[in-house]
Amino acid sequence: MSPKHDLLHCNPWAGLRQFTAARIALGRTGASLPTSELLKFGLAHAQARDAVHQPFLSEDLASQLAGLGLTTITVNSAAPERSTYLCRPDLGRQLSQPSREQLCAWPDKQADVLLVIGDGLSSKAVHRQAIPLVEALLPYLQTLGLSLAPVVLAHQSRVALGDDAGECLQAKAVVILIGERPGLSSPDSLGVYMTWGPNTQRLESERNCISNIRPEGLDYPQAAFRLAWLLEQSFQRRLSGVQLKDESDNPALYGGVRPAYITGDSTSISN
Repeated sequence: MSPKHDLLHCNPWAGLRQFTAARIALGRTGASLPTSELLKFGLAHAQARDAVHQPFLSEDLASQLAGLGLTTITVNSAAPERSTYLCRPDLGRQLSQPSREQLCAWPDKQADVLLVIGDGLSSKAVHRQAIPLVEALLPYLQTLGLSLAPVVLAHQSRVALGDDAGECLQAKAVVILIGERPGLSSPDSLGVYMTWGPNTQRLESERNCISNIRPEGLDYPQAAFRLAWLLEQSFQRRLSGVQLKDESDNPALYGGVRPAYITGDSTSISN
């Protein structure tokens, strides 16, 4: 081995790197990171920043959702542009006045479930993960007999904006698909938040969250299954949040009777 390579000390955990995208076992040169790892860090940081500032192409999503037979409504939060959105989270949690008036005037209301797709802190995540997740979810909603409101596409949105939209459309439950804060190994991670009885007074503790939805994390079939389970339980118990634990992976709860979305029983639970 050359003297140059003698300076690089490999971490004994290096073999574990094949099992995770996390930044582990980076090695060292003296007291510093190897140059290659420093460059990779800089690239990951740039990708995370790009994900935050990437424009939300709601028109593309509307076209893809139309292909699934879904109507869409495009709205804006009270944050007029990205820099304000990043500095004023409170404005991202509420609809702009024109958008609120648009939704409140919508003729068909009181659907069981409202799907909101918001850019959040990573439009990249929404562009990559939202449509495959909706595709995986639709058969469950049909089996459960849950009606859907038009899908709301929200610019400059935070999670709580879903409650504002759900209140305007008088939906029984709201599900918002939103880009999560980018990490240095996951700039395209999608989060899902489900709330029973959405209104602008809801607390964070009254929502259920499913996070890290992407092929390298929680894949679409698993995420759709968990969301369907939470929705079924939410409609049965009329609640969400800390009072509703995600126990979709506990077969003992079924008592030998599989849930409707597994058996294919088309009995509606929305009434």
